[in-house]
Amino acid sequence: MRGHWSLDDRLDQILREVPFEVPAGARAVTVKLGFDRSRGVIDLGCGAPDGFRGWSGGARDEYTITQGWATPGYLPGPLEPGTWHVWLRLHRIPPEGLDYTLDVSFDAVEQPVTEAPPVGARPPRRDIPDVDGLRWYAGDFHSHTVHSDGSLTIEELAELAASRGLDFLTVTDHNTVSHHPWLAKVDRGITLLPGQEVTTDRGHANVFGDVGWVDFREPADSWVRHAAREGGLISINHPLGGDCAWLQPLTERPRIAEVWHSGWWDRKWGAPIAWAQAWRDDVIPIGASDFHRIGDDGLPGAPTTWVLAAEPGAVFEAVGAGRTSISAGPDAPLLLRMGDELLALDADGLVLVRPDGARQVIRGERVLVAADTGTHRLETYENEVIAICA
Repeated sequence: MRGHWSLDDRLDQILREVPFEVPAGARAVTVKLGFDRSRGVIDLGCGAPDGFRGWSGGARDEYTITQGWATPGYLPGPLEPGTWHVWLRLHRIPPEGLDYTLDVSFDAVEQPVTEAPPVGARPPRRDIPDVDGLRWYAGDFHSHTVHSDGSLTIEELAELAASRGLDFLTVTDHNTVSHHPWLAKVDRGITLLPGQEVTTDRGHANVFGDVGWVDFREPADSWVRHAAREGGLISINHPLGGDCAWLQPLTERPRIAEVWHSGWWDRKWGAPIAWAQAWRDDVIPIGASDFHRIGDDGLPGAPTTWVLAAEPGAVFEAVGAGRTSISAGPDAPLLLRMGDELLALDADGLVLVRPDGARQVIRGERVLVAADTGTHRLETYENEVIAICA
């Protein structure tokens, strides 16, 4: 199958569904997409008669789905005869248009073999007191694997995050939940939590929890309703993030937001703090490395989000209750709520900024000060943000 997409096609309808027929007795469904990547980008996915079967965006040009296994990003299962669809999202189409080819086949395909990474050492936990039977756990709410556009397998990612001293990691591959069934099977001394980064041209949002697939084709209000209906949470991702800044209209603004993303390189730039204050006065800040591959993004835990919870598996409940804090890394200066006090760790000489703007210098490496209602932060004398505490 050959075709051509124009810029007008993209502006008229960005996601196109190309139908094909799966015959009875098919051993596999393999789709191959061809186009000139130097001239444009076409995202790739799949819909079956009973709904969503996978998404890889621009990370892949080919996928296979069988009864027992599927390309990461796609869901294995019965190959129901009938009309399926190749999903093509016209992400970047130049003014002169873009030619493409599609090839669909149904022959058996051997499952690729992957090797598990070796088990490494885990650094010791920081000396942080419990609070009324709860513990501050270190983690990260945004990461990617080979199930979307990341370079590491789930086990490799878990090993890397555990070696950084994290207690939990939310795996949030783009527009898919194919990674969810594998998370609990990974035993690397870290709790892996399910998420999905709902990804569009007008903004990204993470939906947290095992709540099923969230349809990125629907308006953003439907994502919020889906998360609430299924008992999950939703956060606004990197709201000031260049070509993926948050531009989606919403009837109701979620409380949770990625106030500190790894792309916030110059933390003297106050726009993320100003955005959070304008978004909601009761915003729940979280941090996110948005890890894809070593060398391209922050490592898992850069920044680190600390959550006061009964156990790592109860992190989402604790985030919904607003018990979060963010530091630049697992061992960086930290500001934590301890009841009606704040504990400033390794923060000697930093400035505590209170919700009303009042400031005081922290003297000492382990200091307790009275807490107010609202978000506090630690800054340098040059107004560089060092830590945030909800």
